[in-house]
Amino acid sequence: MAQAAGWMARRGDGEKDMDNTVAVGSALSPEQMRGQVDAFRQRVKRLRSEIAEVIVGHDEIVTGVLVALLSGGHVLLEGVPGLGKTMLVRTLAEAVDLTFSRLQFTPDLMPADILGTNVLIEEAGTDGQRRRFEFQRGPIFAHIVLADEINRATPKTQSALLETMQEQTVTVAKTTYQLPSPFFVMATQNPLEMEGTYPLPEAQLDRFFFKLKVEFPSRQALHTILDRTTTDHPVHAKKVIGGEELLSLRALVRQVPVARSVQDFAIRVLRATHPDSGSAAPTSGKPDAKAQKGERDPVRRYVRYGASPRGAQALLLGAKVMALLDGRFAASCADVQKVARPALRHRLILNFEGQAEGVDPDDIIGSILERTPETAADLASLSPLGAPAAHGA
Repeated sequence: MAQAAGWMARRGDGEKDMDNTVAVGSALSPEQMRGQVDAFRQRVKRLRSEIAEVIVGHDEIVTGVLVALLSGGHVLLEGVPGLGKTMLVRTLAEAVDLTFSRLQFTPDLMPADILGTNVLIEEAGTDGQRRRFEFQRGPIFAHIVLADEINRATPKTQSALLETMQEQTVTVAKTTYQLPSPFFVMATQNPLEMEGTYPLPEAQLDRFFFKLKVEFPSRQALHTILDRTTTDHPVHAKKVIGGEELLSLRALVRQVPVARSVQDFAIRVLRATHPDSGSAAPTSGKPDAKAQKGERDPVRRYVRYGASPRGAQALLLGAKVMALLDGRFAASCADVQKVARPALRHRLILNFEGQAEGVDPDDIIGSILERTPETAADLASLSPLGAPAAHGA
């Protein structure tokens, strides 16, 4: 997502001609767009089908994981034990021809156990023994990394992932090492057990593209799970997509155009998560919008701090993937709405009242989506980086 921000910053004067679409999308003919969209859908369908051979009853979770994977983000899976969180990550690693590493987080795990460390090597030479330091890479040096029960590690160990998740690099003893690309972290945590756990800090949570809640499977799904896991015919996923192919799919996601009105909708949804923003009250698109008499705004009442700009990046990139999965080469406000909850739920910091009353961030986000219109009355007066507003088709 940092790359997305940098790409936006480098657009320069070309922004003036992008009121309704971005330039990279306009370079493709309609036939090329349709062909690339169809190929994208076929590849993702093949990957989804292979995952479905093992994972049952979590279609929404699988979709969220694939959206984050194709967007270049990371995923936090939250659910009680035994719901298949770890199995989902392992199955994805089996279906994608990439290296896989698993990290079991415990209170005594140290940062060097994740990143690696310098080891003293002794070598025999003509002039006697020689000693030198050699960096031994840790398990973080893999394409797909499972951080199992991440909230069981101490904050010191959790912070070891901050650089890797944002810059995709590891720095040890003033030397920086590049992680393999594509790099994808999937972390799991159990929301029930609080003893011996350390809540993830806001800076760590903000680096996750999506937070997905794994729910208990249905009755029919349980039947299928038992049929597959209590026989002598274990099911495994086959590799159906490689690293280069995945990178090409990510590149196509970046080329999906976004109308200025859709981008503005995502921005207004993001700003509405902040209690001190003019959009925290019922957001009619007007800066002076106020709550109606007797109406209690949940953002101002329960939220201490709203989502960061990373949340807006997740909204737009997720919307682009949803558009491609739906067979369209243009993101819409409906696509933004589909990804709003997984993209924002972990970025809302509740105040004491919200925590004491057990307020669900999903309910707050739902209220924001209901109050935020798809078009704003003052959109025409807005322009990127202070440039005059464009009035193109």
